Amino acid sequence: MLEDDEGMRSQYSWLLSDYRILPAGDRAEAKAIVQSEHPAIAIVDLGLPPDADGATEGLAAVSEILEMAADTKIIVVTGNEHAENAHKAVASGAYDFFQKPIDPEVLKLIVARAAKLYALERENRALATSNLQATKSGILGSSPVMQKTLRDVERVAKSEATVLVTGESGTGKELVASAMHHMSSRVTGPFVAINCAAIPDTLLEAELFGHEKGAFTGAIRQTIGKIEQANGGTLFLDEIGDIPLTTQVKLLRFLEDRIIERVGGRKSIQIDARIVTATNQDLGKLISESRFREDLFYRINEVSIKLPALRDRGDDILLLANFFLRKYAKDMGRSFRGFSKEAGSALLQHQWRGNVRELENRVKRAAIMSEGTLVTATDLDFGNAQEVPVPTLREVRRQAERGALDQALARSEGNLSKAASLLGISRPTLYELLEEHALDLGRKSTISPLPKRSQKGIPG
Repeated sequence: MLEDDEGMRSQYSWLLSDYRILPAGDRAEAKAIVQSEHPAIAIVDLGLPPDADGATEGLAAVSEILEMAADTKIIVVTGNEHAENAHKAVASGAYDFFQKPIDPEVLKLIVARAAKLYALERENRALATSNLQATKSGILGSSPVMQKTLRDVERVAKSEATVLVTGESGTGKELVASAMHHMSSRVTGPFVAINCAAIPDTLLEAELFGHEKGAFTGAIRQTIGKIEQANGGTLFLDEIGDIPLTTQVKLLRFLEDRIIERVGGRKSIQIDARIVTATNQDLGKLISESRFREDLFYRINEVSIKLPALRDRGDDILLLANFFLRKYAKDMGRSFRGFSKEAGSALLQHQWRGNVRELENRVKRAAIMSEGTLVTATDLDFGNAQEVPVPTLREVRRQAERGALDQALARSEGNLSKAASLLGISRPTLYELLEEHALDLGRKSTISPLPKRSQKGIPG
């Protein structure tokens, strides 16, 4: 932390004893620490000599830290009479601020949230460059539900089972199908995708099975269908719930014997293709309405993978938003420091009815329209950032409590006695907390462990 008062430095060290503290008494010392340690968090007192009654030295320190380590989360400290200086620091890129005298609980919450965001962004960078699952699948996600989905995708990819991928529109069903192809033994073969809802019913059969010259009006030459094109590889049938019943019969016959005949042809053609299908519809309801064949459903549903909605993926929203921001910034030759605090809150609060597709479109728009280096809620077309609801302190504490439970369960591998010991509570208290948070007793959390303490240094 950057604090010229020795007594205050001692107080910070005592309150934040769970972190490795790197104290600095002036801007030069802080600069040296940031250059050598590249810390996760920096606590900066704005009232530093020679301008102890102002903020010029502190604001200069904030600017220098951001130039050297743009991903460091800066928390500024100011007196009640100079709150406007803290607002200036946040506007220039600081993560958050608090006012003296120090409220220990507020300080710990702010630091914990900053550490969590830093860890998430670091994981995002790792996933984008070297994480094995991201490299193999192209799918980003660190939330427990997405980690499970990624494991399922990798496991299913090694088989030849026909797979049904379900999920809301925009959740990435084609990306999952492509991932299964590229992680399978068929990776050297073609990956052929067709959106069944985008082709008129009268043309879909010929599009799938191909046709011979003269098979119908306008068939001036022989055409190879999508199924035949996928021979030796993977065929992805998106929006399979929109296939008409007449075509469903022929598709079922193909799935049973892997033989097709082109429209207007008599020759049987053997096909070796892995089939992956997808839909955002309720096929069970379509079956009950006699709009989808039950026998076809069982053929395409040897294995099913359900993709979660983006709103159910927690901090994956920020992970993906940062990924897309870097992607479009690179395409446009621009440089961004990230999202403002209000923009981050807006991203997490939005319902994302269009899921990942909607998120990507909003971030792309922001990359085009933003006039600064920090993307705001307005840039994301969320309107006035003041309208974004702010979580209450009780909600934040409950989230922190839930996070601690998940971490303890993960590190103890579901051993409740060990988890209670890690949390510093009794086993009966742990049972009460598990019940309060609706967690299954004895379950194993899939949340990744926190970084080691040496990675959470707080500099000056």
